[in-house]
Amino acid sequence: MRRPSPWKLAIAIALHAAVAATEEPSVPVGLQVELLSRVSSYDRNFASRAGDRAVVLVVARQGNLDSVSVSRELTRAFQSVPSIGGVPAEVAAVEYASAGGLAEEAKRRKASIVYFAPGFGDEVGKVSAAFTGADILTVSAIPSDVPKGIVLGFDLALGRPKLLVHLTQAKKQNAAFKAEALKLMKVFE
Repeated sequence: MRRPSPWKLAIAIALHAAVAATEEPSVPVGLQVELLSRVSSYDRNFASRAGDRAVVLVVARQGNLDSVSVSRELTRAFQSVPSIGGVPAEVAAVEYASAGGLAEEAKRRKASIVYFAPGFGDEVGKVSAAFTGADILTVSAIPSDVPKGIVLGFDLALGRPKLLVHLTQAKKQNAAFKAEALKLMKVFE
């Protein structure tokens, strides 16, 4: 029996790792934006956070094709939503350089929501630390980011969308969801 050459084996391992590293939202992006526009009204602090307009920053990780692609989808989806939580929406796409830099950018732009495309799993701890004390709702297109410290996300349960919330981080970021919304969410602490 012939053994594969070391080069073929290395290429196969690299391709497998690249496929395994691919992150795709489990809930379609358009549906995520629609759900967010509704659930935001259940955050007791959203209206005061947003003021006269809800500024949404959609964040992509430079060099990550999944992140850039989903970021574009999110931006298009937000442009078709006239309001979020009953407040007129304004969306802007930004590239991620660092957690601290993003937190400063969000503060400068008076963002209400910072929405992460795929590709931030290894940065979520830094992001949640950078946004602690900020009055901003962080959201991820990838459900596995919520248990790590992103406030809100979306997953599928029995084929239906399920809202996910990191309650401890929500409190640190001044997001206070009403009890009737929390009953419908999977809660992480």
